[in-house]
Amino acid sequence: MQLTHKVVWITGATSGIGEAMFKACCDEKARLIISGRNADKLRLLQTEARTKGLECAVFPFELTDPEGIAKSCQEVLRQFDRIDVLVHNGGVSQRALVTEAPIALDRHIMETNFFGAVAITKAILPRMVAQGGGKLVVISSIVGKFGFPLRSAYAASKHALQGFFDSLRAEMVRENVSVLMVCPGKIATNISKNALTKDGTAYNISDKGHINGMTADRCAQIIVKAIRKEKKEIFVGGKEVLMVYIKRFIPGLFFKIVSKVNPT
Repeated sequence: MQLTHKVVWITGATSGIGEAMFKACCDEKARLIISGRNADKLRLLQTEARTKGLECAVFPFELTDPEGIAKSCQEVLRQFDRIDVLVHNGGVSQRALVTEAPIALDRHIMETNFFGAVAITKAILPRMVAQGGGKLVVISSIVGKFGFPLRSAYAASKHALQGFFDSLRAEMVRENVSVLMVCPGKIATNISKNALTKDGTAYNISDKGHINGMTADRCAQIIVKAIRKEKKEIFVGGKEVLMVYIKRFIPGLFFKIVSKVNPT
């Protein structure tokens, strides 16, 4: 799918991969809808797009707010006659041990990373079917393929995304609605800095792997290319992506590697 003049809705558009996708879609001359928590940053991005002569609508909301999501989806469907691409990027990571993280934190992460995306999808999917097709781009993670210390609820939320959208892909074949699962590894964003600790506060530390990781702009370029090529699933990052294949083909080695990770 080419993105020129297509209506592309990006959640979590104010930073990281989401902001990079916004810029990449601007380069593709797409019609943009952007969402996130930071309304001021969304308006700055809207101004940036409009200075380039591009259409850009802003819908701020919290992924943990079902009513806010529902209202935003209704307004999007009122303003736009079609949604060609929906990019699920909004989410939050975690840095907390299972034994220390309260169940409320687990629920918050699942609500943000999984149920928020599901709610938006269920609201928009009928329009995609009615218009004859569309594409769902789901920014998951390589830990949607395996578990990792300090990321139990985060990994669970990404596994949930994988299961839900793999199932949806199979259901939507006859409706021409396709799904692209994106599984990033270490990308140079603030994901670790913004990760939630056991008490729900930000970790405020940038992991070395993310600092030295692939740039978000490069990641977005790869995603756009995958959209064009109608890919179903891609892994983006450096050598850490190999862990997916080690888990699949040499599970004993995988568990040895993970067991040596210092979780403190």
